[in-house]
Amino acid sequence: MATKQPKRGMTSITLPGLVDPHDLAEDRQFSMNLARGLNVLRAFTVAEPVLGNRDIAERTGLPKPTVSRLTYTLTLLGYLTRDPALQKYRLGSGVLSLSHPLLAGAQVRQVARPFMEQLARSTGCSVNLGMRDRADVVYLDAVRADKANPHWPDIGSTRPLLASAMGRALIQSLPRPDQAAILNYLKVHDRAMYDKHRASWEADQKLFAAHGFCHSRGDWRKDIHAIAAPIRLPAREQPVAMNCTLIGYSMPKDKLTREVAPLLLEAVHQIEIAYGVRATN
Repeated sequence: MATKQPKRGMTSITLPGLVDPHDLAEDRQFSMNLARGLNVLRAFTVAEPVLGNRDIAERTGLPKPTVSRLTYTLTLLGYLTRDPALQKYRLGSGVLSLSHPLLAGAQVRQVARPFMEQLARSTGCSVNLGMRDRADVVYLDAVRADKANPHWPDIGSTRPLLASAMGRALIQSLPRPDQAAILNYLKVHDRAMYDKHRASWEADQKLFAAHGFCHSRGDWRKDIHAIAAPIRLPAREQPVAMNCTLIGYSMPKDKLTREVAPLLLEAVHQIEIAYGVRATN
């Protein structure tokens, strides 16, 4: 009797987002057309909110006829809007509607919000909550207290995973095999980024093991300094982390690590108690 072959697809993927669609071309459960459509939507950024088919083809590597069919379909469905004068596209309201169930259903936002506000008041830092999206951190919530910060965070904004304190804290919160999977993905898909921030990652491994937080000294933006720590949640929920950010030139030396870090870690501790994953002392 022939040996039954294991089913390909989700059973072999432990972390979402760490796949290249081309590697799954022979997986009958994987919809390549859907993956291509989502890649079209991801081509739009804050810096480039309006794109034509040629622009999208260059950013996604997809053939222009394929892009034309996808933008036509996504426009009819409301995920893109077309500017007739420019003959280009921008994201439509359908994309925004997709995010609301995620934000509304993220209980950790409601639990963490009062602790984030208190932390921002007591430190003068901007305090943010985020989770991983592929090779980035995406912000779930933000309390903006550092008014000198020119890169004010917003819900849905992203930061590179390895270049940010929050990203490195999220990686540190994972089991070793998952950490290795993320680092391998980053090494393959953006070797320049990986090489640039490898030393910061290795330094934060030691810092996290000793003190429970990660520290960015202007790694993402030269003038933005940050510390971050993961928040322990039930296994069914996607890992999140919280950071405190300050403009470097207006900050006394070692303020983040000396003054803010104990308050950040205490806030994380209290969120975990409120969330029911840590017992009270």
